[in-house]
Amino acid sequence: MAVFKPFRALMPKPEQVAQVSAVPYDVVNTQEAAAMAEGNPLSFLRVSRPEIELPEGTNLYSDEVYEKAASNFKRLCQEAPLDFDPVPNLYIYALTMNGRTQVGVAGAASTKDYDTNVIKKHETTRKDKEDDRARHVLTLRSQTGPVFLTFRDNEKINALIATITQKTPFYDFTAPDGIRHQLWKAGSARSAELSHLFVKFIPCFYIADGHHRAASASRAAAACKAANPDHTGSEEYNYFLAVAFPASELKILPYNRALKDLNGMNPAEFISRLTDEFECEETDSKEPSCPGTFRMYIDGKWFALTPKFSTEGLSPVDSLDVSILQDHVLSPILGIEDPRTSKRIDFIGGIRGTAELERLCKEGRAVLCFSMYPTTVEQLMAIADAGSIMPPKSTWFEPKLRDGLVCHSF
Repeated sequence: MAVFKPFRALMPKPEQVAQVSAVPYDVVNTQEAAAMAEGNPLSFLRVSRPEIELPEGTNLYSDEVYEKAASNFKRLCQEAPLDFDPVPNLYIYALTMNGRTQVGVAGAASTKDYDTNVIKKHETTRKDKEDDRARHVLTLRSQTGPVFLTFRDNEKINALIATITQKTPFYDFTAPDGIRHQLWKAGSARSAELSHLFVKFIPCFYIADGHHRAASASRAAAACKAANPDHTGSEEYNYFLAVAFPASELKILPYNRALKDLNGMNPAEFISRLTDEFECEETDSKEPSCPGTFRMYIDGKWFALTPKFSTEGLSPVDSLDVSILQDHVLSPILGIEDPRTSKRIDFIGGIRGTAELERLCKEGRAVLCFSMYPTTVEQLMAIADAGSIMPPKSTWFEPKLRDGLVCHSF
């Protein structure tokens, strides 16, 4: 069963949390991070993206980057300041975006559970990104960005979460992007009760987002174990920062596709090839209304695509809309054999909407775009249960969890 334990979080004071907290390190590039942190010496981006304080062109994996992260973290702890919670807690974390609220639990997940697949994955990881995050964690001796987990709903857990959120939150602020963040300390007794409920009723967690953070936590734990001759398994480095949400709380947005060329065809030729396997009709609708259907923007027009072939009996991976598009359009017609490495395709998060797809085509940065139906949480869990791997860019989660609200140090 899944371990999810209270811990003593390193936290900013409520009056400083809005200034300290920041978007995750991997949703912004160096230039965007620098712009967000400008004029704010307490921004957590100075810890998660420390290169913004180093000369332009600095190697992101150089010693000085990690040294700057450590010195900035130490300074932030002193100047914000960041203080340890007096007692171990689980923390209820609510995010509200466009009037919709999702509520989860922040706590310490087990690296052993990750290693033994009690925490299930659906993506592969890259060694260079693992190396980077593992070194960042070991240099700071802290996990500063949470892994985003989900689990199948349990009535007792949901009821206890709802009870805790009836209190006044410890944090309550709205970030510059308009997303409201609230956080409650569960308290010793309810933290223990909630932790017990996870062990009793939740057989596994699923990584929704943060595969590299989880993998790096496992690697950091292994390094700490190797360096500790008195290792017992109960040390804090055997756990990592995570926020776990009941599956019903999550909303996955589509991950749309934009193509830079038509593989030597003109629009009419491409549509002719497409109609061998898809019904293709002009439409005013820009978003598919159900799985297994697509919307396509080309030559200034929107089209509805419906497969002529049966998708019954396909595996959980092959039945994903992103897989159907890849297997029946992108690869055989457009020649995109490996979307992970191809420079001819871009992936557009659904948060940007279909207007972004139209804009890319009108500006000449794309000639063809596909508006996708979002992957469901049920599909994600089915693929992880089967031990399979999703195609790249299958899910886009919003809102993003904020860095700097709680850190897990060891």
